[in-house]
Amino acid sequence: MEWDEIQRVAVIFAHPDDAEYGSAGTSAKLARAGKEVTYVVVTDGSKGSSDPEMTRARLAEIRREEQCRAAEILGVQHVEFLNFEDGVLQPTLDLRKAVTAAIRRYKPDVVICPTPDRNLSMGVFVQHPDHLAVGEASLAAVYPSARDRMTFPELLAEGLEPHNVREVWVTGTGDSDHFIDITETIDTKIKALKAHASQVTSDVETWMPERARQIGEPHGMQYAEGFRRIEIG
Repeated sequence: MEWDEIQRVAVIFAHPDDAEYGSAGTSAKLARAGKEVTYVVVTDGSKGSSDPEMTRARLAEIRREEQCRAAEILGVQHVEFLNFEDGVLQPTLDLRKAVTAAIRRYKPDVVICPTPDRNLSMGVFVQHPDHLAVGEASLAAVYPSARDRMTFPELLAEGLEPHNVREVWVTGTGDSDHFIDITETIDTKIKALKAHASQVTSDVETWMPERARQIGEPHGMQYAEGFRRIEIG
């Protein structure tokens, strides 16, 4: 699928801020090109604090607000929160149905989601079990659930007709084969990351460009984000 053919993209991820780390430069580039970008945030983000005075309800509210600010910075048009509990996510049928419903609702040509596979050669950061559960549920939703009329027939009663996603771009795999040049949007990516003030440290302005440079330079790009591309047809 060529870049100009893409009209709608859904980024599906576990926690508020995951998408900013993995694909915010790409989301900003898509939005600047007039594509419709949707965020589907699976968990409530209610576990990401070591502050003994913080409550889960308050943290979930803070992180929801931070995610909405980040999405606005990037030009993301829709943000849907599925509100599953943070930290204990499993790739259940309930999760698959919720993701399927989002895919049918927003009808993306491309879905961006995390890998479902634990790669022992990579750091623990991208190996969070919630990330893996979202990867499994998202791929199962893309095929076959979102396109299968007989699966989750209750969604038909809600007016959510089957939809065929054309491609999936998987983050966090360690074996990317599809690279998006984010040289023009790296500053926007960093600004969106900084919107997650409860989670992100000030050194993000140093290490994030370096990470994007390491991905991009071998492919002739100053800064890039990498994905494993799955063409579905």
